[in-house]
Amino acid sequence: MRFLSDRKPSFPADGSPASARRRRLLGSAALSALAVSQARNANASSAELLEPLEPLAVPSWTRTPGTPILTHPYGVPSSFEAQVVRRAARQWPMPGAASSLTPLADLFGTLTPNGLVYERHHGGVPDIDPDAHRLAVHGLVAQPKLFTMDDLLRLPAESRIHFMECSGNTASEWKGPSGLPLQLTHGLLSCCDWTGVRLSTLLEAVGGSTPPAASAPQRWLLAEGADAAAMTRSLPLDAILDRALVVYAQNGERLRPENGYPLRLIVPGYEGNTHVKWLRRLKVVDAPLETREETSKYTGLLPDGRARQFVFEMDAKSVITRPSPGQRLTRHGYYPVVGLAWSGRGMIRTVEVSTDGGANWQAARLEGPVRDRALTGFSFDWTWQGEPATLLSRATDATGYVQPTREALVAARGLNSYYHYNGIQSWRVGADGSVSNA
Repeated sequence: MRFLSDRKPSFPADGSPASARRRRLLGSAALSALAVSQARNANASSAELLEPLEPLAVPSWTRTPGTPILTHPYGVPSSFEAQVVRRAARQWPMPGAASSLTPLADLFGTLTPNGLVYERHHGGVPDIDPDAHRLAVHGLVAQPKLFTMDDLLRLPAESRIHFMECSGNTASEWKGPSGLPLQLTHGLLSCCDWTGVRLSTLLEAVGGSTPPAASAPQRWLLAEGADAAAMTRSLPLDAILDRALVVYAQNGERLRPENGYPLRLIVPGYEGNTHVKWLRRLKVVDAPLETREETSKYTGLLPDGRARQFVFEMDAKSVITRPSPGQRLTRHGYYPVVGLAWSGRGMIRTVEVSTDGGANWQAARLEGPVRDRALTGFSFDWTWQGEPATLLSRATDATGYVQPTREALVAARGLNSYYHYNGIQSWRVGADGSVSNA
């Protein structure tokens, strides 16, 4: 894959004179670096370039009519983008269990197209008739009720942009660099505009929850899916009540079957396993039910034999998407280093980039808008002169939490963990321009 270097960097536009001056200065610096790069390439022999320059000519495809507009009633990507697909990271031993990963290095911006949103399912994808589907809200509530999809569509709705990340994302890096490309290390991550009903609105529709027993310090919510695995998770109700959504649409259209059609739970900032798909019931309880997915699975074993349980929020994290493994720098000169940052605890405050393996760090630009519990783009101007380099990024969120090194994580949690790895990721750029996970 080629890594193109002729993109003009973008800058935040807050309208202030200082911001305008900063944009002019940074833009001039980037364009100057690019001009020098192009001048050097103009003097290089064609053998030194990935592709020789061709004279401007009228291309053959302008001389024939294109395809009719309704050849594909539902739009599909160009055939030249056929390699931009979800890919499986592993073969799962359980029947019906599978996952596929988002191709982060091939995407632009922070929203994930519906057809590329990562998947994880434990019992296959059910084929659910929305007219026959029901959502039960029961347990410690005043008036238990069954909701049809029509009932839910008639309730007040809202749309919010949030990331979703599997807690097993980047687990391959616990024991050191895996050598895998970005899609296979970080691809259990997506970001969408979700539309649905607030969890708090649903509870109001059933008359609210009844007070928990005096011995129960807090209320919990059991969420269960209609898949063959009956995916079930216990969640702290008071912590999520005002931000959790029961959604039926993503990015402006109904959920895809593999992403929970016709209904799923979205718990912003929490590990992906709690965003229960094919949602069939919500039960208010006074204690967690200790299901399979929160005991034998989705817990982290510490060096002293204890397990980290009910660790819901995804810690601050970042990754450079371009350049990244599998790509190649094709010529010396200016390159924008771009990537994504996110945190389950709120907004991203800063991102820093290092090109020398962490010896020195410099602030990257955050590409707005910066949203709560959503992917945030960042960019950094870099001039590559052919020397080996090691690229790193480090995120800090609004709580002040700083993304740790792998060494710090291993010191705290040991090597028996699998979930919630958020160590700083490094990419090595070789003298030949190749990029690897090393």
